[in-house]
Amino acid sequence: MLVKVLKLFLHIVLILLLTAITQVGGLLYLCCLLIFRKKGKYKYLYFAGIYLFFTFLVVPWLAPLNGRERIENSDTIRPCNYFYVLANRNYVSPQMNETLQTVSHQLNLTYPGLELVYLDANFPFFDGFPLPPHLSHSDGKKIDINFIYQKEGTLSNKKPSLSGYGVYEAPKSNEWDQPSHCEEKGHWQYSFPQFLTFGTWNEELQFADAATKDLLNTMLRHPNTQKVFIEPHLKQRLRLEHKRLRYHGCQAVRHDDHIHLQVH
Repeated sequence: MLVKVLKLFLHIVLILLLTAITQVGGLLYLCCLLIFRKKGKYKYLYFAGIYLFFTFLVVPWLAPLNGRERIENSDTIRPCNYFYVLANRNYVSPQMNETLQTVSHQLNLTYPGLELVYLDANFPFFDGFPLPPHLSHSDGKKIDINFIYQKEGTLSNKKPSLSGYGVYEAPKSNEWDQPSHCEEKGHWQYSFPQFLTFGTWNEELQFADAATKDLLNTMLRHPNTQKVFIEPHLKQRLRLEHKRLRYHGCQAVRHDDHIHLQVH
């Protein structure tokens, strides 16, 4: 009896976890449990096959019915890693998709070979459905973009962490230290992404000030752009002034490891 209860508990936890991570995975896992309940360990293989089938063939076909579409990857735009694709976190509104394509092509024209690298966008279905751990990625209009880095003065498409998050371009001694200010006010979650790197490397990479500034200006000039979030010290360092360039507040997490782009 205890074993059955424990198995049920683990199944529930896995359903909730898959839902939080991928949106559709929990439902597909539940369906596999019900349909293939007598298949033993093979039901997990069935789940993996069905999940991949839905992720790459069914979900992209259904998502436009909800006003979302997959980000169009190309030689100018790609995910930081394919977890974001496998987890269905690469869906945006048509306006955002158009914005990303335009910005990535303009960036590539200025810096040939340089790619626009994205992180979490949105799930494919239902406005208001949360995309953990984000507060606002729930309507197809938001996406996180990696900074641009360089090695020995040469621009690179490499990033300093596997997830793209958690390696900060921290404030210098002469810059306003917003992260410390927020943490002193009790906002413990502000630097939490440092635990979500899933591995750090490329320690030789350095923040590319000029190229990142050009990327930000390209985003800010696009008519679809509503808001762009970065940390105040980076705004100060890059000498950026624009009504669309905002501060996100202490209730969120710090934005000196990525750019948050939001469209109308």
